[in-house]
Amino acid sequence: MKKHEYQIQVSWTGNLGEGTKDYKSYSRNHEIKAAGKSVISGSSDPSFRGDANRYNPEDLFVSTLASCHMLWYLHSCSANKITIVNYQDDAIGTMLEKEDGSGAFTEVVLRPTVTILENDKKDLAIRLHEEAHEKCFIANSVNFPVRCEPLITIKNDN
Repeated sequence: MKKHEYQIQVSWTGNLGEGTKDYKSYSRNHEIKAAGKSVISGSSDPSFRGDANRYNPEDLFVSTLASCHMLWYLHSCSANKITIVNYQDDAIGTMLEKEDGSGAFTEVVLRPTVTILENDKKDLAIRLHEEAHEKCFIANSVNFPVRCEPLITIKNDN
């Protein structure tokens, strides 16, 4: 079994001069960095006093599930000689917040719309979403359902 490690640096940039003196005295803004990669500007969800113009951990979590699924799906289609010319996932994650402020995701629904060239492989293209789901590292790491509701279209050159 191969071991993979991922090093990420998260730096809080939200000290407005008083640190965390009280709940309203600081910004939730932060930066997410990895060596040699672009910086991601993060914050918390606006419901938790965050900046709506920055990614929050929940956004990134849902995008991680969607990205992992997509990458496995692209691989599976390539291996099965299915030519994808467009892929877009409008994923939705549902998180429930408890009265004490804690919470957890209860599900994520992936809704990929995929355009392929081969009309005779549409059924296989749908089934390969199951294979991608079974292989996705991130989906295999969560304790809630990740559902996939794919839509496959055929590119029409007319």
